[in-house]
Amino acid sequence: MGVQRMKTGVLILAGALVLSACAPQQFDRPRGVGFDDLSNFDTDRARREAALAGGVDPFAPPPAVQSAPIGPVGGVIAASDLAAAGIGQSGTGAPLAAPMQPGLVPQIATNTGISDEQDFDAVAGRETIESDAQRRQAAIAAQEQIAPQPLPVRPATTGPNIVEYALNAPNAKGQEWYSRSLLSGQARFQRNCAAYATADDAQRDFLARGGPERDRLGIDPDGDGFACGWDPEPFRRAVQN
Repeated sequence: MGVQRMKTGVLILAGALVLSACAPQQFDRPRGVGFDDLSNFDTDRARREAALAGGVDPFAPPPAVQSAPIGPVGGVIAASDLAAAGIGQSGTGAPLAAPMQPGLVPQIATNTGISDEQDFDAVAGRETIESDAQRRQAAIAAQEQIAPQPLPVRPATTGPNIVEYALNAPNAKGQEWYSRSLLSGQARFQRNCAAYATADDAQRDFLARGGPERDRLGIDPDGDGFACGWDPEPFRRAVQN
């Protein structure tokens, strides 16, 4: 019974080997750069073989195609004809740059307007100590000398000097120093002060009318000697600084 089973197994194994030998071989599709399936591989191989048979390198880059504008009869159109037709101009109206001719090396333009005074080697090549001294003397000689002029004399008709008054006043703004009449009310103060363009003008007129001892227009109701809110502090600080 065991021998019979062994014979049966041997026959089954032999049959499987025969079937595997008769089965069609599976093509091992190449996998690599540029070949993702069998059809692409076959197509590319046929292209390479045809190129090699014709003496052409299949890996060489394709030749550059040069084209020129063709005229009505097959000739090259001149630049003047293009310009007359409005061709060859950029969108801004400026002509387009001409193509670079084969074999020509582009030239880089240098900016000759930039000074090289900070380049020691460049300056040392054209300047000497003597030439530098001469140049300095020429610059000094070209300077314009202005003779000093005497200070103008202050005319005596300009009225009271409010700067001098600010520096010599014994009190600060708002500190009562002079007696005032009870008739100098706020309404009169505002009405009369509105007639002056600036507080300096009011103080100058106040001193010209007998101030600070007298206040004829009621523009110094608090008796500090400063009319219409005029402040002597800016003049005092200017002298201290």
